[in-house]
Amino acid sequence: MHVGSTRSHRLIRCSTAVFCAGLLSMTSVLAQWPQWGGPDRDFKSNATGLADAWPDAGPPQVWSRELGEGYSAISVDSGTLYTMYRSGDDEKIVALAAADGKTRWEHTTAAPTEKGMRMGFGPGPHCTPLIVGKRLFAVGILGAFHCLDKQTAKQLWSHDLKKEYDARQLPRGYACSPIAYKDMVILTGGGDGHAIMAFKQDSGELVWHSQTYVSTYSSPILIEFGGRPQLVAFMGAELVGLDPDTGKLLWSHPHPTNMFVNVCTPCWNGKDILFCSSAYNMGARAIRLKMVGDKFETEELWYNKKFQIHHGNALIIGNYVYGSSGSFGPAFYMAVNLGTGEIVWRKRGFAKATSLLADGKVIFLDQDGRLVLAKLSPEEMTVLSEFQLFDERSWTVPTLVGKRLYARDRKRIVALDLG
Repeated sequence: MHVGSTRSHRLIRCSTAVFCAGLLSMTSVLAQWPQWGGPDRDFKSNATGLADAWPDAGPPQVWSRELGEGYSAISVDSGTLYTMYRSGDDEKIVALAAADGKTRWEHTTAAPTEKGMRMGFGPGPHCTPLIVGKRLFAVGILGAFHCLDKQTAKQLWSHDLKKEYDARQLPRGYACSPIAYKDMVILTGGGDGHAIMAFKQDSGELVWHSQTYVSTYSSPILIEFGGRPQLVAFMGAELVGLDPDTGKLLWSHPHPTNMFVNVCTPCWNGKDILFCSSAYNMGARAIRLKMVGDKFETEELWYNKKFQIHHGNALIIGNYVYGSSGSFGPAFYMAVNLGTGEIVWRKRGFAKATSLLADGKVIFLDQDGRLVLAKLSPEEMTVLSEFQLFDERSWTVPTLVGKRLYARDRKRIVALDLG
């Protein structure tokens, strides 16, 4: 079984995204949260000076406004928020002023749901916009892939992934958030031979296409292993590593689920271990990447069926991975030894949650709308503060820029001061 890997990449905020010394790194303080999962796509922030506790009513609210249906997370660049929402049969890519939440522009695409789609939990959109230089990249539930000027919303180019590349129509709608590499933007979702695709950022030209895996809802990451970059993608029945320059398959490791549903973004420990988790009668596993001669191989370290992350995210902190485990029943926030798969503790009392790490603390939002500030260790979770932020279903991971937290449920978006 072939394998490969890489270290976390950061998106460079300049005229284009540039790959340098194996890592993408931020060069402007204005490019605070340019994509799904934050600067390094690992749900971690370098913010400091956050309060160690909140008032009973929660941290001060800077502003709040109605937005609309959707689970798209919030990207932030140069004092502007970018996200997506739905209004009737239309999908909106929207830019909001970070200071007061007022709309700066909207880009509208007709996206009526199609027969066979399952919209009982809300119609999406799910993709988080990617900001690279002057461009914004985003995808709707039907596979409409747009590149816009981030300041004016002018459409620079677009693709219909379903019509052009035979993308599978996912029951809940397309959900992969694109990722930047060098002068390309990469995403999953096409049909035969096009499961993973790379496009030129400036023109939309297809650079490479690869594989015939069943596509699903997860978003890829970039890592570095052995001094080489790799794209890691969670497909319908496997975790795979590709050469991001060419699309060549470097390794594959099985992870099948019922109905080919893998949602959680893979996690990388920065050295040699990848973690993935799913619900749908699967669980979690960790694999170690190795090189044997000039080939990559995988070694399965462990598999644990009890650690099932449904549609949230996981955090690797030191030698442990933390996440909200639960499918359609009760949920537990768990700590698991990354090397052995041992569940070292489980915390009851919260619904399924998304989380981010900042200033030595974890902020998580459960699906019932409770926002929680906590400290995590291999021994325990210590809850510092919690309050009811939303009344609607809250599946979207919050965004943190400095001391300002941006969060949304299915109907509203708010800005909170965590200082």
